[in-house]
Amino acid sequence: MANFVFQGASALAMDAKGRLAVPTRHREVLQALCAGQLTVTKHPEGCLMVFPRPAWETFRDRIAALPMSAAGWKRVFLGNAQDVEIDAAARVLIAPELRAAAGLSKDVMLLGMGSHFELWDAAAYAAHEAKVMESELPDALKDFSF
Repeated sequence: MANFVFQGASALAMDAKGRLAVPTRHREVLQALCAGQLTVTKHPEGCLMVFPRPAWETFRDRIAALPMSAAGWKRVFLGNAQDVEIDAAARVLIAPELRAAAGLSKDVMLLGMGSHFELWDAAAYAAHEAKVMESELPDALKDFSF
């Protein structure tokens, strides 16, 4: 399980209390990997990052080790982190502060990003992806073979 990679997009509906169902394809892995314990925090691009607890601990330690010049970003990542658990109905509750920060409403997108997930408002993600698709490829991808 240590080498598992989360990938793919899931269109989800968040309920009025801020709960969303964890996609079936990720539930078993998340139970085995972290007993359903997750950490959610802000992402610099306006979405949220959702980490299985072991991946969060690695990320958290890297952020905590940053120099004082990065104190503002430490506050963004660590100061806004919320520990959550997958409940008996396979849902997670996203705190109101984090929902507001990411502009999350009913329709959201959960994107597998390797060791963690990104949680986007569906309309904001569609706009973000369209902007990326219209932009020039970055140098890191220019010689990449598709």
